[in-house]
Amino acid sequence: MTRPTRRRGAELDNALLAATWEELLDRGYENLTMEAVAVRAGTSRPVIARRWPDRASLAIAAIRHSFERNPLPDVDTGTLRGDLLAILEVKAATRASLMTTLPLRIAALIQESGVGPLQFFEQLGMDLAAGLEPIWERAAQRGEVDLAALHPRIRILPFALVTVELSYSRGPLQPGAIAEILDVVVLPLVPRK
Repeated sequence: MTRPTRRRGAELDNALLAATWEELLDRGYENLTMEAVAVRAGTSRPVIARRWPDRASLAIAAIRHSFERNPLPDVDTGTLRGDLLAILEVKAATRASLMTTLPLRIAALIQESGVGPLQFFEQLGMDLAAGLEPIWERAAQRGEVDLAALHPRIRILPFALVTVELSYSRGPLQPGAIAEILDVVVLPLVPRK
């Protein structure tokens, strides 16, 4: 019988962070323990403690890791509306359950941080609207938007509105919801060249 090879370095770190992410989604931060992560990852608590001093730093590392490993795709349909529609549909399809579940699962962690959810993710260096900036830049190059006049809040508005819609629906969005968000709310606010 051959012994399993020992994981080291990035392979071990990835396994630990994946196990932590699964624990967060399954049990929430308030029930997160290094022991449970160790069991799920097939290792021991001291292995984890050598890398992360406490469960908060472990949870934060797992959140960062998950978002970095699962970026939204870069889309280029040739129009601002088409690009926004495509990326928002991907977000709604792939992250619907995450966007409704994650805030609840990490509410205790956010509360521990002493800031609100948006500030929490900003402090982590995570841009919740990542993926939109290339869309705005390409639209500006095509002459569809005046970037100098585009307010930062409008830049993130498409993601914010879809996130709110996902949290209210707690499931798949109604057909046409994203197009309506774009056509009725977002695009009329976009300054044109």
